[in-house]
Amino acid sequence: MTREKILILAESLDVEDSSGTKGRVALIRNLNSLGYQLKVYHYTRKNIQIDEIECVSIKENRSSLLFLLSRMERYARYILKLKLYKPLENVFGFSFTLLNDRNSIVKSLKKIEKWDPDLIITLSKGGSFRPHHAVLKMPELHSKWMAYMHDPYPMHWYPPPYPWFEPGYRQKEKFMKQVADRCFKAVFPSQLLLEWMGDKYEAFKKKGVVIPHQLDQLDIPKMDVPRYIDFNRFNIVHAGNLIRGREPFGLISGFKKFLDNNPEAKINTRLLMIGGANYYSDYLKKNEDRIDQIILSDRKLSFELVQNIQSKASINVILEAKSEISPFLPGKFPHCVKANNPILYLGPKKSESRRLLGEEYKYCSEIDNEELIADLISELYEEWKIAGNNLELNRPDLNYYLSKDNLEKTMKSIFNKDGYLSV
Repeated sequence: MTREKILILAESLDVEDSSGTKGRVALIRNLNSLGYQLKVYHYTRKNIQIDEIECVSIKENRSSLLFLLSRMERYARYILKLKLYKPLENVFGFSFTLLNDRNSIVKSLKKIEKWDPDLIITLSKGGSFRPHHAVLKMPELHSKWMAYMHDPYPMHWYPPPYPWFEPGYRQKEKFMKQVADRCFKAVFPSQLLLEWMGDKYEAFKKKGVVIPHQLDQLDIPKMDVPRYIDFNRFNIVHAGNLIRGREPFGLISGFKKFLDNNPEAKINTRLLMIGGANYYSDYLKKNEDRIDQIILSDRKLSFELVQNIQSKASINVILEAKSEISPFLPGKFPHCVKANNPILYLGPKKSESRRLLGEEYKYCSEIDNEELIADLISELYEEWKIAGNNLELNRPDLNYYLSKDNLEKTMKSIFNKDGYLSV
């Protein structure tokens, strides 16, 4: 039986550029494996292909007035050191670059040969939402538009410590309200994020559905790992970028206390901080120089290599910002579940990760509770001494929740039995 046709409009397909893109590509793969007929238009501006799926890279329109204005603003910023983007965005709401990108996407979509998809899904990353901007300009698509909302937007809707008022924030609010009002469905990767944005825009409460970041069905490839990684040790792995707010101080201090309390562990324990340069690099480098058991990757590693390291870790760490709430589902969450090793979650008590891990999951702490962090590492170390590298997360419920089988259940609620969108 032929499944419904879905047009996916993605900002990027480059899995190396962000954790968000990794999740979007996993979603595309799983939709394809469920038998939906997919066409993917993307603004990566690289010739990126996904096996068995037609992928088209959208070209940037370089002959428009908006393109010329965007380059003039850029030259003024970098050569003349004039920061014109703030007053310009206060007037127009968005940068000339984004507006030109939006028009480039619209122009490309209007050239698609008659295909008549049953559903259009827009996938963005960061704070740009370019595909959403484009579809807003095409009202003929709104009745079958499913807008994927990966993060709060605008930035002042973020929970602490992240909120700030961007230039043109009023226009950005208006833009997001238009998305909420005009889309057919809004997809959120987390239940808490749906509730969070539903409190800002009433329409999201009525239209919102949850599709969590997906477990990629591809096998983790076997690869050579850097020489500084020895999988025979008790390896605590944090993989990912430490943006401002994801403070590693409690983790490092807790790890030090663990070593002080368990001096014999100094021989066979390592804390691996995997990722490129980040906001806390200087702090981490000082501690690496002082403590032999702390190792930093000297460069950003490929997605496949990071997956390989996570799959062989003793513990995988998920670290979030200090806050009363974290409505985000971290992009690494499915990767850690797939690795099937215990997760040390450091973040708010009210968070999507803790909601999914459950109240009875004990390896959780606030990010600054170094005593508890030390105790949790000690407990896991004692278990590792018995089980070795056979420590397991063993959460079939999470495997199902993040799987294509659960995705199919959600998609069946969006389409009725005759293949039409459910109203």
